Amino acid sequence: MKKVGIVMGSDSDAPVIEKAVKVLNELEIPYEVHIYSAHRTPENAQSFAKNAKENGFGVIIAAAGMAAHLAGVIAANTTLAVIGIPCKSQNLNGIDALLSTVQMPPGVPVATVAVDGGVNAALLSAQILALENEELAKKLEIRKAEEAKKVLEKDKIFSEKFKTMEE
Repeated sequence: MKKVGIVMGSDSDAPVIEKAVKVLNELEIPYEVHIYSAHRTPENAQSFAKNAKENGFGVIIAAAGMAAHLAGVIAANTTLAVIGIPCKSQNLNGIDALLSTVQMPPGVPVATVAVDGGVNAALLSAQILALENEELAKKLEIRKAEEAKKVLEKDKIFSEKFKTMEE
């Protein structure tokens, strides 16, 4: 199976990446995690992206806050799917990162998940890899069914709790 490349702009993004890693571990998807800054280590970020396909990656997750140019730098240097995770910062609560990640110019696509959306980034990565991996596709189907079951169990509890009395 191809790996998921995970790049974060700084170690402050680690809590978001930990959520993604947890999902990838549950689905038994191999991955690598790196810290490359679009602004402080642009050559490293560019090199990682340019060589990702040859290094066995099938998709890349890029997480960054504030100006959040990392996903765009990665996407500009690879033809692999890139999923951007805008991360919260103390100044603008992640809105700055969201706008930086989602406003990519034509020809440089970046799929963007919610602010601090590590879980969804991992799941989207899995769905992309599952296009060529039936075993992984089955794991995702089971996961969705389990999530639906949890919601329906809560529905039953709350339906009973707030049941109106018939007249």
